[in-house]
Amino acid sequence: MIDNYKDFESFLEKLDHRPKLLLHSCCGPCSSSVLELLVKYFDVDVYYYNPNIYPESEFVKRSNTQESLLKKLDSNIRFIEGKYDYDLYRKTVSGLEEEREGGLRCKECIGLRMEEACRYAKGNGYDYFTTTLSVSPHKNSKMINEIGYFLEKKYSIPYLYSDFKKKEGYKRSIVLSKEYDLYRQDYCGCEYSLRN
Repeated sequence: MIDNYKDFESFLEKLDHRPKLLLHSCCGPCSSSVLELLVKYFDVDVYYYNPNIYPESEFVKRSNTQESLLKKLDSNIRFIEGKYDYDLYRKTVSGLEEEREGGLRCKECIGLRMEEACRYAKGNGYDYFTTTLSVSPHKNSKMINEIGYFLEKKYSIPYLYSDFKKKEGYKRSIVLSKEYDLYRQDYCGCEYSLRN
């Protein structure tokens, strides 16, 4: 199990083939620098599954931005859009509405999205799954990786360690967002982060 970025880099350098990776993506801007790194080592497909995003028009806007980025990259990366089910998100975080940003509500939200990505990866023959979420300086990479490794055991599919903010990953995503003229949102996604 990889638990730090140095070991992650070492793992990448030792790969002797191109495994098939499902990358859960929260949005195009966050995926930009992550994809720039991962496509060097993996055959990547992007899974946009974010039932937490509010309102639905924002979900669509972010989905369109993600798909637009992949077209601009002129790559073989396949775009897969998961179902938008805000009611499921609301049930998942019920009772946690007043939690602080980054707290238990966010952990449940991240777990919901990563578990769906994990199930999709397992059911569709991927070698690994991971998420873009750790690129954000506002997200707890340790928590994200704990969720990933829990799901790896539960579903018997390898999770790829992530702390994509390392090595200026977040700053690079800002540069790439400008370069590709991507819509960059100003809140995490849910109605609670929008209020704040």
